[in-house]
Amino acid sequence: MSINSQSEIAANLQVGPTDQGMVRIYIEAEGVDLPLDFDADEATEIAEELLAAAETVRRTGSQKGAPKKPRR
Repeated sequence: MSINSQSEIAANLQVGPTDQGMVRIYIEAEGVDLPLDFDADEATEIAEELLAAAETVRRTGSQKGAPKKPRR
């Protein structure tokens, strides 16, 4: 599966700080519980990559026709 492959898999995503001073991205789907921990600098890099991807989509209009997903 690549980044452009669509999937019917539904998942829940949570993001927040841990009591160990890390930023956790937690993904939960059927049969999957995946906690991913990052230090603050890594989390900032991920956030910047998300913002850059969103801006690219806005500029290119690639989101046209894409289903709207609720924000979490």
